[in-house]
Amino acid sequence: MAKADVGLAAVLLLSCLLLLPFARGFYLPGVAPRDFHKDDELQVKVNKLSSTKTQLPYDYYFLDYCKPSKIMNNAENLGEVLRGDRIENSVYVFKMRRDESCKVVCRTKLSSEASKNFKEKIDDEYHVNMILDNLPVAVPRQRRDGSQALSYEHGFRVGYKSKDDKYYISNHLSFKVMYHKDPESEDARIVGFEVIPSSVKHEYGDWDEKNPKVTTCSADIKITPGSNTPQEVAADTYVVFSYDVTFQPSEIKWASRWDTYLLMNDDQIHWFSIINSLMIVLFLSGMVAMIMLRTLYRDIANYNQLETQEEAQEETGWKLVHGDVFRPPINSGLLCVYVGTGVQFFGMTLVTMIFALLGFLSPSNRGGLMSAMVLLWVFMGLFAGYSSARLYKMFKGSEWKRITLKTAFIFPGIVFAIFFVLNALIWEEKSSGAIPFGTMFALVLLWFGISVPLVFVGSYIGYKRPALEDPVKTNKIPRQIPEQAWYMQPAFSVLIGGILPFGAVFIELFFILTSIWLNQFYYIFGFLFIVFIILIITCAEITIVLCYFQLCSEDYHWWWRAYLTAGSSALYLFAYSTFYFFTKLEITKVVSGILYFGYMLIVSYAFFVLTGTIGFYACFWFVRKIYSSVKID
Repeated sequence: MAKADVGLAAVLLLSCLLLLPFARGFYLPGVAPRDFHKDDELQVKVNKLSSTKTQLPYDYYFLDYCKPSKIMNNAENLGEVLRGDRIENSVYVFKMRRDESCKVVCRTKLSSEASKNFKEKIDDEYHVNMILDNLPVAVPRQRRDGSQALSYEHGFRVGYKSKDDKYYISNHLSFKVMYHKDPESEDARIVGFEVIPSSVKHEYGDWDEKNPKVTTCSADIKITPGSNTPQEVAADTYVVFSYDVTFQPSEIKWASRWDTYLLMNDDQIHWFSIINSLMIVLFLSGMVAMIMLRTLYRDIANYNQLETQEEAQEETGWKLVHGDVFRPPINSGLLCVYVGTGVQFFGMTLVTMIFALLGFLSPSNRGGLMSAMVLLWVFMGLFAGYSSARLYKMFKGSEWKRITLKTAFIFPGIVFAIFFVLNALIWEEKSSGAIPFGTMFALVLLWFGISVPLVFVGSYIGYKRPALEDPVKTNKIPRQIPEQAWYMQPAFSVLIGGILPFGAVFIELFFILTSIWLNQFYYIFGFLFIVFIILIITCAEITIVLCYFQLCSEDYHWWWRAYLTAGSSALYLFAYSTFYFFTKLEITKVVSGILYFGYMLIVSYAFFVLTGTIGFYACFWFVRKIYSSVKID
């Protein structure tokens, strides 16, 4: 038996090692490549203003920037709207491979309101996000470690604040567009988009709106940060916006053009520590599995050797509770609902991760990940209804329609209520992150029009199938549970059980939180998939171990305990997110703090449902297996 256990652990270890070359994942570029001829028009699009200090995105034209004659919104998918992206056209228009110097865009007179808005956004360290040929603009920076290689940050700052509390606006942009030329033709593809912002108080004579000219810069005089008197933000002040653009040939292939953006994390991912952590969890899981299997097989062998009635009466351990172990728990209907919801969430997570692993949900496909998750959640309602109805029928329940309604509404209803309150707060702040009424209506339509009917279809199919038969008969009179040791009390064992699953994911959780709240791209889905596999194994094993100890203590109330044991890892996740908030984020606004904890509450609730269901099904399989393996008179 020991050899088989070691073999199982070795197979798991080998599987993870084989997946490691793909751990960083690969990505598909997200859009079809576009070839540009010389002098083709390039339209720079503007996205939201974003800040890691407030987490409240704003529309680009919320500030008094130069506006085109007609502002047009680009077609957005559901995920983009949920992320707060608002992609619009701009006044920045280039000619392919045609350098331009000191191109004046417009002159704007700042009102007191516009000046106040600029100052607030500078205080909150807002960044302007632009897009060219689906590439977000990046600002090159020197690395903190002093190495020659550059790092990049998303977007450029609205402006900066001096030591004497004066505000200066980034009104001159020096763009650099990198292109990869086809050696056999004049076509070229854009492979890089960088900008260096500067603050310049432009000087000019008589202003001509049709042909604006400034004396501050020209084809011979280049503007660099700090080379000119900066432009202060003040009421009733004229601000001239201008830009330079240079085109530079590059050896970067079009398929690799996102590498620059995906390596923006300043080498924060320390592979050794992450792999080391995963190996520890994996070996610990293997050890737990081996101890469990060896002990369990000895128990079963001993029980099956008891031949006389006297010996059977003297039996101890988990066999004693065989007449009560399959007794339906208190609130069995609610357990069915949460198990069904967990199956729905598990299906959504697994399929999303597989698509991401194959490169279909790359960061270049903005909003793709969010859209996929929402749609998969809706369609997985079929499996939610099926699994909750199957379990409910096993408990000999008769009101399957009520359970179906609860499955369709409890979890989504709670999440939607929290989401609605948070959206109202965002709306109050006039942020573009607020979900428009039309999108909210579309989400409700997906829920009521597709998800709810699918839950009913799944429940109908599940309830019509024959009920699962218990391996042993249940006694009519419940057995009295002896007094339990302090370490077997429900609260203690449940809290202990959540530590190991959380330990399997907490390092990866750091990078996920960083990508969400610090405006980084997350793309190492291959590694995330390995972590997900280890999370499943860990949840299953820790729940089985604690369930075994519980049954050995003659406590047969395992149904809810199994769910809560693995699900308690969500408490540690929320505690870690609180620690992350106070140590890594610089959020100062109350509304932003409420948003952070509101969204993390939703994430923790979803994690509770996911891990709880994994633990429950593992324990369910284990209990049925062991009681069908012994002879019961």
